[in-house]
Amino acid sequence: MTAAEKHQVSRSSPAQAGRRRQSRAGIRDVAAAAGVSITTVSDALNGKGRLPDTTRSHVRAVAERLGYRPSAAARTLRTGKSGLVGLTVTTYGEEPFTFTEFAYFAEMARSATSAALARGYALVILPAASRHSAFDIWSNVALDGTVVIDPSDHDPLVTELVRSGIPVVSDGRPADSLPVTAWVDNDHEAAVRGLLDHLAESGARRIGLLTGTSTDTYTRLSTSAYLDWCERVGQEPVVEAYPAHDPAAGAVAADRLLARPDRPDAVYGLFDPNGTDLLAAARRYGLRVPEDLLLVCCSESSVYAGTEPPITTLSLKPGRIGNTVIQLLIDAIESGGPVSGTRPVEQVMPTDLIVRTSSRRRPPRTTVSAPRGPTSE
Repeated sequence: MTAAEKHQVSRSSPAQAGRRRQSRAGIRDVAAAAGVSITTVSDALNGKGRLPDTTRSHVRAVAERLGYRPSAAARTLRTGKSGLVGLTVTTYGEEPFTFTEFAYFAEMARSATSAALARGYALVILPAASRHSAFDIWSNVALDGTVVIDPSDHDPLVTELVRSGIPVVSDGRPADSLPVTAWVDNDHEAAVRGLLDHLAESGARRIGLLTGTSTDTYTRLSTSAYLDWCERVGQEPVVEAYPAHDPAAGAVAADRLLARPDRPDAVYGLFDPNGTDLLAAARRYGLRVPEDLLLVCCSESSVYAGTEPPITTLSLKPGRIGNTVIQLLIDAIESGGPVSGTRPVEQVMPTDLIVRTSSRRRPPRTTVSAPRGPTSE
């Protein structure tokens, strides 16, 4: 081979390689290479038909060797399903809510994505957008089903999705007005009672609550559990509420709570940023944590293990919830969708109170005098 020929090969090889990379084996290629019909390839790869095991194995081996992957469009035409499931948060105001910034939603979305992929589906995360355009956005995506996190009462997007026949699974116990296929939630009442009892046992006498203004069941059930606990123990409620989608509003509400004349000596914050908001507000008012103020917040963030002091957190186990909502959704999709008039499937998950320094009031110091020596007469 001459030098010119070598040069020509070196110039053409990358282009040829690129064409090889771009070319994708189709079902006809698999059929030709395996020496069978296209129908046989389809049946072998989809587990259908009455094929000998040797034929099925042979076709699958050839498809694997050629790198064949079924077309998504062909799958949709064949099965009527797109292989796409949706995930959104619709509760927090008119603005699109970037919920993955919060540790709960990020962990839940990661778990849901893995669970969907394991069952052959892709997860599409979409913003809620405004109420006027949300369903238009969602209706342009060919979804087989949807997970909605913390839907509010009478949520219009959920109502439209259900009306269109799309299975909807709720992360959060929905109001009776929302006929979802299934829901998964924590026992928020028991969780709040348990952490309030923990604060009382640590010496708290007036426990405050930092909560939200939305109508989702997490906020509503947690707030109701706090009010019920206060009535049971004979404490006047000390509550400050703010729109949870606004981080600046949370810091203002924490400051407002600690500036009250009936300032609490312990606080539970329902949302992820509340721990740092309350810690900063306590410092502004010269309050020591935990000596003057006990703190607990609901969060999945590992940040709270390293604050000064470390803050006690309530974990809602979002990884387990993300996996469970996807399993329930895909089960509903593959069984043909929800049956009208049937009660939704319900699953309640446990929570975990991770106790750290912020909710452990140190016992008062006792001064012990040194033993007296013998006195001289």
